[in-house]
Amino acid sequence: MKKTNVYQMVLTALFVALTAVGAFIRIPTPTVPFTLQILFVFLAGILLGPGRGALSQLIYVLLGLVGVPIFTGGGGFGYVFQPSFGFLLGYIGGAAVTGWIARAGKPSLLRTVLACVAGLAAIYAAGLPYMAWVLNVHLEKKLPASYIITNGMLVFLPWDAVKVAAAAALAKILQPVMNRMGNG
Repeated sequence: MKKTNVYQMVLTALFVALTAVGAFIRIPTPTVPFTLQILFVFLAGILLGPGRGALSQLIYVLLGLVGVPIFTGGGGFGYVFQPSFGFLLGYIGGAAVTGWIARAGKPSLLRTVLACVAGLAAIYAAGLPYMAWVLNVHLEKKLPASYIITNGMLVFLPWDAVKVAAAAALAKILQPVMNRMGNG
């Protein structure tokens, strides 16, 4: 196995671990807690690229589904019936979209910010409908769309903006280091 393959596997595993740690740095809310997971989803996409970034998040989700307690509420297959599970699925696409846009042209702070915003949109595109399904169909709560949008997205947007800014700033520092180490 080549050195770069081992390096890439280690980096992918690192982002699995960082996303897991990010789940436990949380502020509770009525439906889905504020966490740092999305920050690491963005960084995985930017620093690892769309494929390995998405792979890191897929591994994270699979580990949680097989019972490793790395989600904010634990782990196990039953987690698919949690309102937040759709957001976890969205991390896979979010990392891919972020990585694809971040690497699609000349690197810039604006491109990185736009990549994170697009990645965030992908996460919400998966998470909100799933949340609505769990709450309204599985749990039979019959909540209006306004409740889902407010409690599943709007309350998080200010915090998400901070995570976008942090990811862009960290990526600007970390990308040159990773390029020197052979990840470019």
